[in-house]
Amino acid sequence: MNALWPLLRLRIHRDRVQLPIWIAVFFGLAALVVFAVDSSFGTSIERQALMRIAVGSPTILIFRGEPQGADVDAVAFFLIFAFLATLVAFMSTFLAVRHTRAEEESGRFELIAATPAGRLIPLLATALHGIVAALAAGLAVALGLLAGGLDGAGSTTTGGAVAGTGIAFLGVGLLAGQVMHTSRGANGLGAALIGLAYTLRAFGDAGGTASADGLSMSSAWPSWLSPIGWGQQTEAFTTNRPAPLALDLALAAVLFAVVVLLQSRRDLGTSLIGERPGPQHAPRTLSGSLGLAWRLQRAPMIGWALAGLVFGVLAGTLGETVVELVQSSAQVGEALARMAGGRASIIDLFTDTIFGLVGVIAAAAATQAMIRLRQEEANGSAELLLALPLRRGRWIFDYLLVGTVSIALVLLGAAGGAAAGLASSSEVAGTADTTARVASAAASGVAQAPAALLVLAIAALLVAFVPRLSTGLSWGVLFVSAFIGEFGELFGLPDWLLNLSPFTHTPTIGAADVDSSGAWWMLGLALAGAVAAGVGIRRRDLAL
Repeated sequence: MNALWPLLRLRIHRDRVQLPIWIAVFFGLAALVVFAVDSSFGTSIERQALMRIAVGSPTILIFRGEPQGADVDAVAFFLIFAFLATLVAFMSTFLAVRHTRAEEESGRFELIAATPAGRLIPLLATALHGIVAALAAGLAVALGLLAGGLDGAGSTTTGGAVAGTGIAFLGVGLLAGQVMHTSRGANGLGAALIGLAYTLRAFGDAGGTASADGLSMSSAWPSWLSPIGWGQQTEAFTTNRPAPLALDLALAAVLFAVVVLLQSRRDLGTSLIGERPGPQHAPRTLSGSLGLAWRLQRAPMIGWALAGLVFGVLAGTLGETVVELVQSSAQVGEALARMAGGRASIIDLFTDTIFGLVGVIAAAAATQAMIRLRQEEANGSAELLLALPLRRGRWIFDYLLVGTVSIALVLLGAAGGAAAGLASSSEVAGTADTTARVASAAASGVAQAPAALLVLAIAALLVAFVPRLSTGLSWGVLFVSAFIGEFGELFGLPDWLLNLSPFTHTPTIGAADVDSSGAWWMLGLALAGAVAAGVGIRRRDLAL
C-alpha cells in the first residue's frame, strides 16, 4: 500500500491540465444554463409553453430528458442534465482507459507491476483518481448552479447526480480496458456503452407518461436501465430524492469487483477479446499509404456513419411531430414560431437543428481520422512508413482525404436516414410532399460540410505545427465550436464569440433568404489550412 499514494500523485500530475479544463467546463455550463433560462424563457407563461412543447414531442424528450415543471430551476435541470451526464461519462471512461489499458499497451504497466505495487495497486490508484475526478465534476456543477442563484438542495442533488454518473462510468471504462486489446478499442467500447445508456434514457423519456397539466412526466422503464436515467430520476429541484444514486454506486462496485478479478487472473498484454489473426497475404488496397489510412479508419468510419443514419431517421420523422403540435395547440404554435424567429419555417428549423448535430458528428469523424495520423507518428509506425518513397505531403493528404470521406459518409447516412424516416411516416396535412422534404433534408446535410471540413483542416494544422499537443487541442476545438454552435444563442454569448465557431456560419436551409457566404469562406479557409498543414509537416522533425 506504500505505493498507492505515489501512483495516485502520478495520475493527478498527468491529468493536471485535462482535469481542470473539464471541471471549468462543468462549472461554466451549470452557471450559464441558469442565465439562459432567465434570458430566453423569463416568464412563467413562456416556460409553461416550452414544457408543454417538450412533453408533447418525443424528439425533444430524446435530446433533453424528463420535464419536471416550469419553475426556473426545473427547466434548467431539464435543459442541461442529460448533456452534463453524458460529458462526465466520457470524462470518466476515457480517464479509466488512459490509466489502465493505454498504460499496459505502452509497456509502462509491466514496469510498475514488477515493483512492490504489483498489479492491483495501480488499478486501485486509478479508481481513487477517477472517483475524485467525478466528485470534483459534481461539486463544480453544484457550485455553478448556486452561482446562478438556484437553491442549495437542488444544486447539491444535481451535483450528486453528475458525480454518481461519473463514478458508474468509471467502472465501465475500467471494464472496457479489460475487455479490449487496445486503448482505441476500449475507448470505442466505452463510447458505445455511453451511447447505449443515453439511448435507453432517451426512449424511456420519450415513452413516459405526462402529468394532467402537461408540465411534467414520469419516464418509462427503459430509463431505469441507464446510469444517466438514474441521475435524472433524482428529480432535482422538485422532490430531490438521492436514492437512485445508490444504483450508480452499486453498479460501480460490481464492475470494480469484476475488474479486480480479471486483472488478477489474466496475463499482461492479453484481453477478454483478443486481436483477430490477420490474413496470410495483404490485399492490394494496402499497397499504398492511402489504402493503409483507409484500413486503419474503416471501422470508426462505419460507426460514425451509423450515428449519422440514426440522427437522419430522427430528422425524417420530426416534421410530422412538429406539425401535429402546431395543429393541436395555438399557444404551442405561437411559442414555436417565436423560437423560429422568422429565420425559417418551424419544420425546417427543427430539421436544421438535428442536422446541426449531424454536422458535429461529421466533424468528430474527421477529427478522429486526423488524430489517427498523429497516433501513427507517436507509436513509431510513421517512421517506418516514411522511410519508404513516401513524401510527407502525400502522407497527410491521404488522411485529409480519409477525413473528407468520413464527413461525406456521415452526411450521406443522415440524408438516407431522413429519406427513410419520411418514407415510413404517414402524410400530415399542411406538410410539403415527401420529395420536397427529402430535398430539404439533403440540403441541410450538404450545408454542414463546410464547417466539418474547416474543423478537419484545423486538426491538420495542429498535427503539423504542434504535434504533441494536437490530440487534446483538436478535440478541444471541436468541443468548444460545437458548444458555441449549439448553445451559444441559448446562453446569450456575445456575437464575437459566436463568430469563432464554424457551426454558427452554416446556412439555415428553409430560411427566406439563405446566406451561403459563410459556407464559401469556410471552404476557402479549409483549403488554405490543408495546404499550410502539408507545408508545415514537411518542415518539422517527427515527434515521437
